[in-house]
Amino acid sequence: YQRRVHGGVDKAIHVKLPSDSHELEPLAVAKILKAIGDKVQPDLILTGKQAIDDDSCAVPQMLASLLGWSQGTFICDMEVDGKTAKISRETDAGVQKLELQLPSVISCDLRLNEPRYAKLPEIMKAKKKPLEEITVESLGIDTAPRCKIVSVTDPAARAAGVKVKSVEELVDKLKNEAKCL
Repeated sequence: YQRRVHGGVDKAIHVKLPSDSHELEPLAVAKILKAIGDKVQPDLILTGKQAIDDDSCAVPQMLASLLGWSQGTFICDMEVDGKTAKISRETDAGVQKLELQLPSVISCDLRLNEPRYAKLPEIMKAKKKPLEEITVESLGIDTAPRCKIVSVTDPAARAAGVKVKSVEELVDKLKNEAKCL
């Protein structure tokens, strides 16, 4: 909490779970953030690109859908002008430039900004900023897991590669053994 406030956040809301071991699936996280969004009424919700625990990359999209807002994913550059956000989005084909109407949910890539380090006066001011604490139960959200991991197995081991001596031998193996030409 303190690091976010040092970075310029004016207010924070801490949603407490029933226990520290309570795991949340992406849909439950999106529902919690929707409840907070309904309460606070922001024009813009910024999220990370993907979760570090399960690498799911699902919460921002679910949140935008639940709120009925526009969304921008994998954003590497952004400029807000009134009720419009001009964003740059990284894709496999390159950088895509889009314009979104606010309110919007934006998932940020690590290249969106460079974190700044707090100075002592900012750290002291942060201690005085409000932190509202609420419980997930008070939001009326069911956080029970909906997915069950049935099994996890290692992928099949790959067969050893083969070195070829010429292009002709490679083409022959691709035609006759791999049957892909």
